Amino acid sequence: MVHPLRRNSSVARPRLHRMGPLTMALFGILLVGGLAFSAWRIFKDVGNAGTVYTTWLPYGMLALALVIALGFEFVNGFHDTANAVATVIYTHSLPANVAVIWSGLCNFTGVLLSSGAVAFSVVALLPVDMILQVGSRNGFVMIFALLIAAIIWNLGTWWKGLPASSSHTLIGSILGVGITSAWLDGRSGTQGVDWSQVTKVGYALLLSPLVGFVCAAGLLLLLRLLVKQKELYQEPIGDQPPPAWIRGLLILTCSGVSFAHGSNDGQKGMGLIMLILVGMLPMAYSLNRAVPATQTTQFVAVAQVTRDGLAQAVLAPSPADPRAVLIEYVRSRKAPQDLVPALAGVVGLIAKEVRQYGTLDNVPSQDMTNVRSDMFLTSESIRLMNQQKLVTFSEDTRDNLNEFKRQIDEATRFIPLWVKVAVAIALGLGTLVGWRRIVITVGEKIGKKHLTYAQGASAEMVTMVTIGAADAFGLPVSTTHVLSSGVAGAMAANGSGIQLATVRNLLLAWVFTLPAAMLLSASLYLLFHAIF
Repeated sequence: MVHPLRRNSSVARPRLHRMGPLTMALFGILLVGGLAFSAWRIFKDVGNAGTVYTTWLPYGMLALALVIALGFEFVNGFHDTANAVATVIYTHSLPANVAVIWSGLCNFTGVLLSSGAVAFSVVALLPVDMILQVGSRNGFVMIFALLIAAIIWNLGTWWKGLPASSSHTLIGSILGVGITSAWLDGRSGTQGVDWSQVTKVGYALLLSPLVGFVCAAGLLLLLRLLVKQKELYQEPIGDQPPPAWIRGLLILTCSGVSFAHGSNDGQKGMGLIMLILVGMLPMAYSLNRAVPATQTTQFVAVAQVTRDGLAQAVLAPSPADPRAVLIEYVRSRKAPQDLVPALAGVVGLIAKEVRQYGTLDNVPSQDMTNVRSDMFLTSESIRLMNQQKLVTFSEDTRDNLNEFKRQIDEATRFIPLWVKVAVAIALGLGTLVGWRRIVITVGEKIGKKHLTYAQGASAEMVTMVTIGAADAFGLPVSTTHVLSSGVAGAMAANGSGIQLATVRNLLLAWVFTLPAAMLLSASLYLLFHAIF
């Protein structure tokens, strides 16, 4: 079958350049600069924590872990970001090389300005045992298994030119190791992950393609009703760029999608990198040393009134091991009778620890992990209690509880600037390298006719708004799913026809990504677990 772009001589196929000397030089500068900056910050953070290593082994292990984690973001860059530039390239709004470099820059900026909410919503899917014992051998086996599985599947779908979802892949990998870990521990596989979080994330991933298809189709029909310029709905003539206003809109939405992709997808690797840092260098990254000492008095006071309010709400003594009670609650989601007294006990322990050391910066390295674990257990227990509405507290107690949760989240859920820079560079470099395969699929293989200016603008506009809204709510959605389904919706609404073979392959990738990633990560986890 001859593709429409080749059959119709009046339609010029865009020139899809490979990496030229200038792009290769930019790639090298960013790579070396990113490695140097990250290494300098790690040594500085470890030095500020007062820890001295007499061997290079911890740094070597950390380097390996970071290479794998950043490798996921690199693959994500050339796998997902290509969707953002396909429309501006195939509507001749920007040359391919300019579009790719500009998209990489927008991704970089999006990562740097991201909130971190998505990062920790992804981390919340991980098994509780892994988060609490991330520095253990089993914790690293799980991280390596899920990241390598995600990279393998992403590379495979990219090689076939299928715009599958990196978000879908990562979450499937997390589910695979979580269920397998619970099974190996003799527990039900359903206890291996937070299914309430999985449901929340699952809805976002499942509904986003439908939103892309329907909204892009609706927006294109609205454009046809309001804007009567015929050239917007017809195939471009030669390599002629679109009218100035629609060209500006296409470039703006491409920038917005790239920025939103960096802000949303870039965070998925950040959360896992923070777990790696906490596990390998707890003295430097377990607690946020940037929290000022002036907040310590307020933190202790809030902890004390929170503990007192909990103790008064349920007049019962704290159990002998309150941590064990909270661990079982967070793991099983089943509330024991002594849940509130146990929570009061752990809150009291946190207040005592912070008061004893004066500031988070003064917590000794050997106690960092315990203090962080206590804060994590408390935060998750409060979140689950609010979600399940187990206990009715007074208004003051409820407000104090939520304020205490906010403060301990500030102390534990933080992302250093250098981590954002490293992820931003990895995502940007990925954008520069492997964009062609996915761009060709989106630009040539979804519709039966060449992408029109209005179709490209509609798909990009919907994608930009959808991903931006998801980022605001801390939901990890797929740029790939929204954009490719948006292009299909715009094609259908314009009567351009859809290539059913491509749509079938996209749907198959959409359906099989989750189980395939689960199977891959579970198999790798079993293999690594047996070896190490």
